[in-house]
Amino acid sequence: MKIKEIMTKEFICVNKNEDLKHVMDLMKKHNISKIPVMDGEKLVGIVTDNKIADKLGSLRSRGIPPSRMHASSVMDKKFEAIYPEMDVKEILATVGKPGLTMLPVVENGLLVGVVTKADLLPFVKGNEKVKEIMSTDVYSVKPDDRVIHARRILFNNDIARLPVVDDGKVVGILSDEEIAFALSELKKVHSLGHQNHRIRKIIVRDVMKTPAIIVNEDITVEEAAAIMMKNEIGCVPIVGDDEKIKGIVTRTDLVRLLTDKL
Repeated sequence: MKIKEIMTKEFICVNKNEDLKHVMDLMKKHNISKIPVMDGEKLVGIVTDNKIADKLGSLRSRGIPPSRMHASSVMDKKFEAIYPEMDVKEILATVGKPGLTMLPVVENGLLVGVVTKADLLPFVKGNEKVKEIMSTDVYSVKPDDRVIHARRILFNNDIARLPVVDDGKVVGILSDEEIAFALSELKKVHSLGHQNHRIRKIIVRDVMKTPAIIVNEDITVEEAAAIMMKNEIGCVPIVGDDEKIKGIVTRTDLVRLLTDKL
């Protein structure tokens, strides 16, 4: 199978001089977490919710609202382009490794598409149970934990999302996307002198995404992929009959199953 058969051809991109507030508005409107950045017709980087959270939370950027930052100041300049005629197996070899999770597709120097793990989910088939592939060593936070603590867990463990767990039950999901928008809102409301104190006071329950979509451990990997596609989510916490969390399955876990099938 070729990249051109699975890539998303209609995608959102922004100019490098676009202000970050507009970039974040686009992310929210289209429910996306990554956007290619262009200089004219040339691809120069990719803005991600991860980079935005890093930038807005950094000491050097305190006091600067997103409306005064440009896409170019937040984008990740290190990206590896792929090509329409490449075999999909070539990108499957990099799934789960550190690096960008959006791959730009370039032809004759022009950006013609993008590929994310979401593009590969429709090919996840089979009756294997999610409990057979789920991760049982789950990082999580509590609703009253501070967001700065959650952010540290995400960063230190190179993960994108955290289940928010209260008495064993999943009550929400927290990702860089929620953190980035919380920091953006804080910068609009509070003066520079109060931002550092306010950032330390934000707790998880105030910004987490609810309700969390959970699934039973006995559903199949194909059903889990369908749920992620329908709800445009990147993971599903797995629960037992008592509704308490037993594990988690991510897009990465499901896409890895394709290595020997495509």
